[in-house]
Amino acid sequence: MDRRQFLAASTVGVAATTAGCLGNALSSTDDPAQAGEDVDTTTADNTITVTADGEVETEPDRATMSIGVESVDESADAVSDDLATRSEQLREAFDDLGIPEDGVEEGQYSVRPSPAARREDGVEEFVGTHSYQVTLDDVERVGEVIDAAVDAGADDVGRVNFTVRDETRAELRKDAIDDALATADEEAEHIASNRGVELTGTTAVTTSDVRVSTVRHDVAYETDDAADAAPETEIDADPVSVTASATVEYGFSDAGD
Repeated sequence: MDRRQFLAASTVGVAATTAGCLGNALSSTDDPAQAGEDVDTTTADNTITVTADGEVETEPDRATMSIGVESVDESADAVSDDLATRSEQLREAFDDLGIPEDGVEEGQYSVRPSPAARREDGVEEFVGTHSYQVTLDDVERVGEVIDAAVDAGADDVGRVNFTVRDETRAELRKDAIDDALATADEEAEHIASNRGVELTGTTAVTTSDVRVSTVRHDVAYETDDAADAAPETEIDADPVSVTASATVEYGFSDAGD
């Protein structure tokens, strides 16, 4: 079943754009009619320009998340060793989940003195982090991956971003442009009717500003004994929207021509 839902296009900024264009097309400080000259309403100067937005919604088909481990100790070497051990456990969990290698990318790795460390008797505290960027094409598995990562020792699960794959974006871009063009046609017809002129066709079209909204979810989880009794993590993603803008220039003539 096609779950894409088409929304009414947004025309924010259309009125301002068309008002300026109509001012150029339909009025002039040097009116040739007042000087006894014939006015040619079919020249290229007789144009109406409309800018409109189109939007399409769809269910996300890709999720990305940052998952990592943290360590605190009194020496940098101890922190590094702990990060290495726990990072290996985390990578094994990803392998057990069947996540392909290109779906797991190395993220941030750092070992540094703790900014909140207490220096008593020369003792200094170090903190370290090692994170991975995980990408899933099956968004239904997000909760499963989070739970498995936490069970493997992950204590740093960042925000989950839901979006769409490149091929999905390319297809929805066409639908969003179609929506924008349809709205531009409707706006141009309205403007022409209001001004008492008739559209003669399209003289130019440009598209821009293709955008994909990203749905973000903050993850709340427990790493202590209470987590053992907690239910499996479930995250329901809201629809992702793809928007595009179109600017269309229309020629027009007097209604009586």
